[in-house]
Amino acid sequence: MIRDFDESEIDPLAVGAWILGTGGGGSPYLAQLNLKKLYKDGKRVKLIDPMALDDNDAIAVVSKMGAPLVGQERLVDPAHLARAMELMEGYTGRKFRAVMSVEIGGGNALSPFLAAAMLDIPVVDADAMGRAYPEAQMTSFAIGDLPMYPLTLVDCRDNEAIVAKAASWKWMERISRKICTEVGSTSATCKAPRTGKEVKEWGVLNTVTKAISLGRAVLEARTAHADPVEAVLKHEGGKVLFKGKITDVDRTTTGGFLRGAAYVEGLDDDRGTKVELAFQNEWAVAFRNGEAIAMTPDLICLLDSVSGEAIGTETVRYGQRVTVVALPAPGVLTTPKGLEHVGPRAFGYDLDFKSVFAA
Repeated sequence: MIRDFDESEIDPLAVGAWILGTGGGGSPYLAQLNLKKLYKDGKRVKLIDPMALDDNDAIAVVSKMGAPLVGQERLVDPAHLARAMELMEGYTGRKFRAVMSVEIGGGNALSPFLAAAMLDIPVVDADAMGRAYPEAQMTSFAIGDLPMYPLTLVDCRDNEAIVAKAASWKWMERISRKICTEVGSTSATCKAPRTGKEVKEWGVLNTVTKAISLGRAVLEARTAHADPVEAVLKHEGGKVLFKGKITDVDRTTTGGFLRGAAYVEGLDDDRGTKVELAFQNEWAVAFRNGEAIAMTPDLICLLDSVSGEAIGTETVRYGQRVTVVALPAPGVLTTPKGLEHVGPRAFGYDLDFKSVFAA
Protein backbone atom coordinates (compact mmCIF):
# COMPACT_ATOMS: atom_id res chain seq x y z
CA MET A 1 0.00 0.00 0.00
CA ILE A 2 1.16 3.51 -0.77
CA ARG A 3 -0.58 6.65 0.48
CA ASP A 4 -0.15 10.39 0.57
CA PHE A 5 1.68 11.77 3.59
CA ASP A 6 -0.50 14.72 4.53
CA GLU A 7 0.90 18.05 5.67
CA SER A 8 -1.13 17.71 8.88
CA GLU A 9 1.02 14.70 9.82
CA ILE A 10 4.29 16.65 9.94
CA ASP A 11 3.81 17.99 13.48
CA PRO A 12 2.65 14.67 15.00
CA LEU A 13 5.56 12.89 13.33
CA ALA A 14 8.02 15.39 14.79
CA VAL A 15 6.54 15.17 18.30
CA GLY A 16 6.41 11.37 18.31
CA ALA A 17 9.84 10.92 16.77
CA TRP A 18 11.41 13.30 19.28
CA ILE A 19 10.09 11.10 22.10
CA LEU A 20 11.23 7.87 20.41
CA GLY A 21 14.65 9.45 19.89
CA THR A 22 15.51 8.89 23.59
CA GLY A 23 17.32 12.23 23.66
CA GLY A 24 19.08 11.80 20.30
CA GLY A 25 18.51 11.89 16.57
CA GLY A 26 18.74 15.68 16.72
CA SER A 27 15.90 18.07 17.46
CA PRO A 28 13.26 17.73 14.72
CA TYR A 29 12.38 21.42 14.78
CA LEU A 30 14.53 22.62 11.87
CA ALA A 31 13.70 19.59 9.70
CA GLN A 32 10.05 20.16 10.56
CA LEU A 33 10.25 23.74 9.25
CA ASN A 34 12.12 22.57 6.17
CA LEU A 35 9.47 19.99 5.32
CA LYS A 36 6.66 22.50 5.82
CA LYS A 37 8.46 24.90 3.47
CA LEU A 38 8.79 22.16 0.83
CA TYR A 39 5.06 21.43 1.12
CA LYS A 40 4.32 25.16 0.84
CA ASP A 41 6.39 25.18 -2.36
CA GLY A 42 4.22 22.41 -3.80
CA LYS A 43 6.33 19.34 -2.98
CA ARG A 44 4.57 16.21 -1.73
CA VAL A 45 5.67 12.90 -0.22
CA LYS A 46 4.09 9.45 -0.25
CA LEU A 47 4.46 6.77 2.44
CA ILE A 48 4.82 3.15 1.33
CA ASP A 49 4.12 0.05 3.41
CA PRO A 50 7.36 -1.99 3.61
CA MET A 51 5.46 -5.15 2.73
CA ALA A 52 4.53 -3.53 -0.60
CA LEU A 53 8.18 -3.42 -1.64
CA ASP A 54 9.44 -5.88 -4.23
CA ASP A 55 12.27 -8.07 -2.95
CA ASN A 56 14.72 -6.59 -5.46
CA ASP A 57 13.81 -2.93 -4.94
CA ALA A 58 16.77 -0.70 -4.06
CA ILE A 59 16.07 1.26 -0.88
CA ALA A 60 18.12 4.25 0.29
CA VAL A 61 18.85 4.57 4.02
CA VAL A 62 19.60 8.18 4.95
CA SER A 63 20.47 10.20 8.01
CA LYS A 64 22.09 13.33 9.25
CA MET A 65 25.28 12.17 10.95
CA GLY A 66 27.15 13.97 13.71
CA ALA A 67 26.78 15.63 17.09
CA PRO A 68 23.24 16.93 17.84
CA LEU A 69 24.53 20.17 19.36
CA VAL A 70 26.29 21.08 16.10
CA GLY A 71 23.04 20.42 14.26
CA GLN A 72 21.47 23.29 16.18
CA GLU A 73 24.00 25.68 14.64
CA ARG A 74 24.41 24.31 11.12
CA LEU A 75 20.97 24.03 9.57
CA VAL A 76 19.68 21.00 7.69
CA ASP A 77 19.60 21.38 3.89
CA PRO A 78 17.32 18.89 2.09
CA ALA A 79 19.55 19.17 -0.97
CA HIS A 80 22.44 17.57 0.91
CA LEU A 81 20.40 14.48 1.77
CA ALA A 82 19.19 14.25 -1.83
CA ARG A 83 22.75 14.64 -3.09
CA ALA A 84 24.00 11.81 -0.85
CA MET A 85 21.40 9.57 -2.49
CA GLU A 86 22.31 10.70 -6.00
CA LEU A 87 25.97 10.08 -5.25
CA MET A 88 25.11 6.53 -4.15
CA GLU A 89 23.02 5.93 -7.28
CA GLY A 90 25.93 7.07 -9.43
CA TYR A 91 28.35 4.80 -7.60
CA THR A 92 26.17 1.66 -7.59
CA GLY A 93 24.46 2.23 -10.94
CA ARG A 94 21.02 1.52 -9.42
CA LYS A 95 18.05 3.88 -9.04
CA PHE A 96 16.31 3.92 -5.69
CA ARG A 97 12.69 2.80 -5.47
CA ALA A 98 12.18 4.46 -2.08
CA VAL A 99 14.01 5.94 0.91
CA MET A 100 13.92 5.24 4.64
CA SER A 101 15.54 6.58 7.78
CA VAL A 102 18.24 4.72 9.65
CA GLU A 103 16.48 5.81 12.87
CA ILE A 104 12.94 6.93 13.69
CA GLY A 105 14.27 9.06 16.56
CA GLY A 106 14.39 12.85 16.50
CA GLY A 107 15.11 14.91 13.41
CA ASN A 108 16.41 11.91 11.52
CA ALA A 109 12.85 10.61 11.29
CA LEU A 110 12.21 13.53 8.93
CA SER A 111 15.43 13.15 6.92
CA PRO A 112 13.97 10.70 4.38
CA PHE A 113 10.96 12.98 3.90
CA LEU A 114 13.23 15.88 3.00
CA ALA A 115 15.12 13.74 0.48
CA ALA A 116 11.90 12.21 -0.86
CA ALA A 117 10.35 15.64 -1.43
CA MET A 118 13.40 16.67 -3.45
CA LEU A 119 13.61 13.47 -5.51
CA ASP A 120 9.90 12.55 -5.80
CA ILE A 121 10.13 9.02 -4.41
CA PRO A 122 8.18 7.47 -1.49
CA VAL A 123 9.31 7.03 2.12
CA VAL A 124 9.23 3.52 3.58
CA ASP A 125 7.25 3.12 6.80
CA ALA A 126 10.21 1.61 8.65
CA ASP A 127 13.62 2.31 10.13
CA ALA A 128 16.57 0.27 11.45
CA MET A 129 16.40 1.04 15.17
CA GLY A 130 12.87 1.77 16.37
CA ARG A 131 14.50 4.64 18.30
CA ALA A 132 17.84 6.46 17.88
CA TYR A 133 21.40 5.26 18.43
CA PRO A 134 24.73 7.01 17.83
CA GLU A 135 26.78 4.42 15.91
CA ALA A 136 26.58 2.53 12.60
CA GLN A 137 26.73 -0.94 14.14
CA MET A 138 23.73 -0.19 16.37
CA THR A 139 21.07 -1.07 13.79
CA SER A 140 18.83 -4.03 13.06
CA PHE A 141 20.67 -4.38 9.72
CA ALA A 142 23.97 -4.78 11.57
CA ILE A 143 22.36 -7.27 13.97
CA GLY A 144 21.27 -9.19 10.86
CA ASP A 145 24.86 -9.23 9.54
CA LEU A 146 23.86 -7.42 6.35
CA PRO A 147 26.55 -5.67 4.24
CA MET A 148 27.71 -2.37 5.72
CA TYR A 149 29.09 -0.68 2.59
CA PRO A 150 29.17 1.46 0.51
CA LEU A 151 28.36 4.75 2.25
CA THR A 152 28.19 8.26 0.80
CA LEU A 153 28.67 11.48 2.75
CA VAL A 154 28.00 15.09 1.74
CA ASP A 155 28.62 18.33 3.64
CA CYS A 156 27.73 22.00 3.17
CA ARG A 157 31.11 22.91 1.62
CA ASP A 158 30.69 20.68 -1.45
CA ASN A 159 32.86 17.94 0.05
CA GLU A 160 31.70 14.49 -0.99
CA ALA A 161 33.06 11.13 0.15
CA ILE A 162 32.40 7.49 -0.65
CA VAL A 163 33.42 4.70 1.70
CA ALA A 164 33.67 1.90 -0.86
CA LYS A 165 34.41 -0.91 1.58
CA ALA A 166 34.84 -1.55 5.29
CA ALA A 167 35.99 -4.64 7.15
CA SER A 168 33.09 -4.57 9.62
CA TRP A 169 30.24 -2.43 10.89
CA LYS A 170 32.51 -0.98 13.57
CA TRP A 171 35.12 -0.09 10.95
CA MET A 172 32.41 1.61 8.88
CA GLU A 173 31.48 3.61 11.97
CA ARG A 174 35.09 4.59 12.65
CA ILE A 175 35.88 5.62 9.09
CA SER A 176 32.66 7.51 8.39
CA ARG A 177 32.74 9.17 11.83
CA LYS A 178 36.28 10.39 11.18
CA ILE A 179 35.20 11.97 7.90
CA CYS A 180 32.14 13.51 9.57
CA THR A 181 34.26 14.97 12.36
CA GLU A 182 36.70 16.50 9.86
CA VAL A 183 33.87 18.31 8.02
CA GLY A 184 32.51 19.82 11.23
CA SER A 185 30.71 16.98 13.06
CA THR A 186 27.62 17.16 10.88
CA SER A 187 26.91 15.78 7.42
CA ALA A 188 24.28 14.11 5.26
CA THR A 189 24.77 10.41 4.61
CA CYS A 190 23.32 7.60 2.56
CA LYS A 191 24.10 4.31 4.24
CA ALA A 192 24.58 0.94 2.52
CA PRO A 193 21.58 0.45 0.20
CA ARG A 194 19.12 -2.25 1.20
CA THR A 195 16.91 -4.47 -0.90
CA GLY A 196 13.18 -4.67 -0.36
CA LYS A 197 13.69 -8.18 0.99
CA GLU A 198 16.27 -7.00 3.53
CA VAL A 199 13.99 -4.21 4.73
CA LYS A 200 11.08 -6.60 5.18
CA GLU A 201 13.22 -9.17 7.02
CA TRP A 202 15.44 -6.92 9.16
CA GLY A 203 13.85 -3.47 9.28
CA VAL A 204 11.88 -2.25 12.29
CA LEU A 205 8.57 -1.94 10.48
CA ASN A 206 5.75 0.63 10.63
CA THR A 207 7.67 3.03 12.86
CA VAL A 208 6.68 6.15 10.93
CA THR A 209 3.02 5.31 11.54
CA LYS A 210 3.87 4.61 15.19
CA ALA A 211 5.61 7.97 15.63
CA ILE A 212 2.70 9.85 14.03
CA SER A 213 0.19 8.07 16.28
CA LEU A 214 2.27 8.77 19.40
CA GLY A 215 2.63 12.42 18.45
CA ARG A 216 -1.11 12.76 17.89
CA ALA A 217 -1.79 11.27 21.33
CA VAL A 218 0.44 13.91 22.94
CA LEU A 219 -1.03 16.80 20.94
CA GLU A 220 -4.59 15.66 21.65
CA ALA A 221 -3.82 15.43 25.38
CA ARG A 222 -2.50 18.99 25.36
CA THR A 223 -5.61 20.23 23.55
CA ALA A 224 -7.86 18.46 26.05
CA HIS A 225 -5.81 19.80 29.00
CA ALA A 226 -5.06 16.21 29.96
CA ASP A 227 -1.67 14.83 31.04
CA PRO A 228 0.56 14.44 27.94
CA VAL A 229 3.09 12.31 29.86
CA GLU A 230 0.32 9.89 30.79
CA ALA A 231 -0.72 9.84 27.12
CA VAL A 232 2.81 8.72 26.19
CA LEU A 233 2.79 5.97 28.81
CA LYS A 234 -0.63 4.72 27.75
CA HIS A 235 0.24 4.74 24.04
CA GLU A 236 3.57 2.94 24.42
CA GLY A 237 3.03 0.85 27.53
CA GLY A 238 5.72 2.79 29.35
CA LYS A 239 6.65 3.33 33.00
CA VAL A 240 7.59 6.41 35.03
CA LEU A 241 11.08 6.15 36.50
CA PHE A 242 11.55 9.52 38.20
CA LYS A 243 10.18 13.04 38.51
CA GLY A 244 12.31 16.03 39.32
CA LYS A 245 14.24 19.12 38.28
CA ILE A 246 17.43 19.37 36.23
CA THR A 247 20.16 20.62 38.56
CA ASP A 248 23.27 20.20 36.40
CA VAL A 249 24.39 19.19 32.90
CA ASP A 250 27.87 17.97 32.00
CA ARG A 251 28.05 18.04 28.20
CA THR A 252 30.83 18.06 25.63
CA THR A 253 31.11 17.48 21.90
CA THR A 254 33.99 15.15 21.16
CA GLY A 255 34.83 12.63 18.44
CA GLY A 256 31.68 13.49 16.52
CA PHE A 257 29.41 12.71 19.49
CA LEU A 258 27.67 14.61 22.26
CA ARG A 259 28.69 12.96 25.54
CA GLY A 260 28.00 13.62 29.19
CA ALA A 261 25.33 13.37 31.86
CA ALA A 262 22.30 15.25 33.13
CA TYR A 263 21.50 15.31 36.85
CA VAL A 264 17.95 15.35 38.20
CA GLU A 265 16.94 16.15 41.78
CA GLY A 266 13.72 14.46 42.85
CA LEU A 267 10.43 16.22 43.41
CA ASP A 268 7.12 15.05 44.88
CA ASP A 269 7.38 11.34 45.75
CA ASP A 270 11.01 11.29 44.57
CA ARG A 271 12.15 14.17 46.79
CA GLY A 272 15.42 13.47 48.55
CA THR A 273 16.86 11.27 45.78
CA LYS A 274 18.83 12.00 42.61
CA VAL A 275 19.09 10.50 39.14
CA GLU A 276 22.02 10.70 36.74
CA LEU A 277 21.22 10.27 33.05
CA ALA A 278 24.39 9.29 31.16
CA PHE A 279 24.38 9.87 27.41
CA GLN A 280 26.23 9.45 24.13
CA ASN A 281 23.95 11.45 21.82
CA GLU A 282 21.09 9.39 23.37
CA TRP A 283 20.25 8.60 27.00
CA ALA A 284 22.06 5.31 27.68
CA VAL A 285 21.80 4.50 31.40
CA ALA A 286 19.81 6.01 34.29
CA PHE A 287 21.40 5.77 37.76
CA ARG A 288 19.36 6.46 40.89
CA ASN A 289 21.60 7.21 43.87
CA GLY A 290 24.36 5.35 42.02
CA GLU A 291 22.32 2.27 41.12
CA ALA A 292 21.29 1.57 37.51
CA ILE A 293 17.49 1.68 37.23
CA ALA A 294 17.17 1.68 33.41
CA MET A 295 19.50 1.01 30.53
CA THR A 296 19.69 0.62 26.79
CA PRO A 297 18.06 -0.90 24.75
CA ASP A 298 14.97 0.07 26.82
CA LEU A 299 14.03 3.55 25.64
CA ILE A 300 14.94 6.09 28.32
CA CYS A 301 13.02 9.28 27.57
CA LEU A 302 13.23 12.66 29.29
CA LEU A 303 9.94 14.54 29.01
CA ASP A 304 8.81 17.99 30.05
CA SER A 305 6.48 17.26 32.97
CA VAL A 306 3.85 19.75 31.76
CA SER A 307 3.87 19.54 27.96
CA GLY A 308 5.12 15.99 27.44
CA GLU A 309 7.65 17.40 24.95
CA ALA A 310 10.80 15.32 24.65
CA ILE A 311 14.01 16.90 25.89
CA GLY A 312 17.16 16.06 23.93
CA THR A 313 20.71 15.72 25.15
CA GLU A 314 21.52 18.98 23.36
CA THR A 315 18.49 20.88 24.74
CA VAL A 316 18.43 19.74 28.38
CA ARG A 317 19.22 22.62 30.73
CA TYR A 318 19.18 23.70 34.36
CA GLY A 319 15.80 24.22 35.98
CA GLN A 320 13.63 22.12 33.67
CA ARG A 321 10.86 20.17 35.43
CA VAL A 322 11.10 16.70 33.96
CA THR A 323 9.70 13.20 34.06
CA VAL A 324 12.01 10.31 33.21
CA VAL A 325 10.12 7.44 31.57
CA ALA A 326 11.04 4.09 30.05
CA LEU A 327 9.40 2.64 26.93
CA PRO A 328 9.74 -0.94 25.61
CA ALA A 329 12.42 -1.62 22.99
CA PRO A 330 11.85 -3.41 19.67
CA GLY A 331 12.31 -7.18 20.06
CA VAL A 332 15.30 -7.39 17.72
CA LEU A 333 17.32 -5.16 20.07
CA THR A 334 16.75 -7.37 23.13
CA THR A 335 17.93 -10.64 21.54
CA PRO A 336 21.36 -11.92 22.61
CA LYS A 337 22.80 -10.73 19.28
CA GLY A 338 20.99 -7.42 19.63
CA LEU A 339 22.42 -6.83 23.11
CA GLU A 340 25.93 -7.33 21.75
CA HIS A 341 25.29 -4.33 19.50
CA VAL A 342 23.16 -2.05 21.70
CA GLY A 343 23.24 -3.33 25.28
CA PRO A 344 24.93 -1.39 28.10
CA ARG A 345 28.33 -3.00 27.43
CA ALA A 346 28.23 -1.63 23.87
CA PHE A 347 28.43 1.80 25.55
CA GLY A 348 31.18 0.85 27.97
CA TYR A 349 29.05 0.06 31.04
CA ASP A 350 29.86 -3.15 32.91
CA LEU A 351 26.20 -3.99 33.39
CA ASP A 352 24.06 -6.99 32.48
CA PHE A 353 20.95 -5.78 30.70
CA LYS A 354 17.88 -5.86 32.90
CA SER A 355 14.73 -4.50 31.34
CA VAL A 356 12.41 -2.22 33.24
CA PHE A 357 9.68 -4.39 31.76
CA ALA A 358 11.07 -7.77 32.86
CA ALA A 359 8.53 -9.89 34.72
